[in-house]
Amino acid sequence: MNDARKKYVKEFGERWTGKGYEKGESQKFWLDLLQNVLGVSNVTEYISFEEQVKLDHTSFIDGYIEATHVMIEQKSLGKDLRKGIKQSDGTLLTPFQQAKRYASELPYSKRPRWVVTCNFSEFLVYDMEKPNCEPEQVFLKDLSKEYYRLQFLVDTGNESIKKEMDISLKAGELVGKLYDLILKQYKNPDSPETLKSLNMLCVRLVFCLYAEDSGIFGKHKMFGKYLQRFPAIDVRKALIELFQVLDTPISNRDPYMNDDLSAFPYVNGGLFADENIEIPRFTEEIVDLLVNGAAKSLTGLKSLRQFLERCLKAL
Repeated sequence: MNDARKKYVKEFGERWTGKGYEKGESQKFWLDLLQNVLGVSNVTEYISFEEQVKLDHTSFIDGYIEATHVMIEQKSLGKDLRKGIKQSDGTLLTPFQQAKRYASELPYSKRPRWVVTCNFSEFLVYDMEKPNCEPEQVFLKDLSKEYYRLQFLVDTGNESIKKEMDISLKAGELVGKLYDLILKQYKNPDSPETLKSLNMLCVRLVFCLYAEDSGIFGKHKMFGKYLQRFPAIDVRKALIELFQVLDTPISNRDPYMNDDLSAFPYVNGGLFADENIEIPRFTEEIVDLLVNGAAKSLTGLKSLRQFLERCLKAL
């Protein structure tokens, strides 16, 4: 993201934090998002609002982007997007179910590929190619780092989707290779404890590789450069220390720790919590794969959550 785009995204977040009334501000919000965050120039022609749809009564679609087949169901700030809301006919429907009901009454050529439900602070993105899967969740507070996850709103072709799939497949193959190489380094490779440790270790390594590419760590190639400081025989110890740091809030860290370690952010959520996982010694081949091969294969991967889910299923 260039500096100008960063500025626009930051300003958008500041404008809309703590705001959002469905009836009065929905259109302003989406016009602002499309123009200033995603760079749409002819924004008033790009998105339509309040299109009529005939059910047993006349209803209105909050937002529809014909170029990318996106339907938007907007709710006010604070509304739970996963809970049912009473409709005029007395039924209880979630915003997603409400959008699906609208979609069923549209001509096939206008039925959405994507459904987005939003309450100004949270976006839930449903891929209608996989309508029974959990939606992607994007928060306004994270938009400065994750605005690219809304790129589908303006991607009029399917090239980015194909690219993401290709990257994901290559990354999956590479993580499989990483898994096999590390497994060989364990003293008891067939034990359930070893496999549990290896699975968690691989997920942590994938996160670190993704984080250094996506900007979560703050600097590009930060993880790879950290590993490059050590000979292969010392990488095990270096990883143990790094995982401890990632699991420690900034305020609780040793003020005298090495600058290379202290530069890493705190990662909440328990991914790096001490679970007594066993970490074996690393070979030159494994380190090279992490620093060079894996970093290249994960570059451009947009959805870490989905990729980690695939990794966990494969492991």
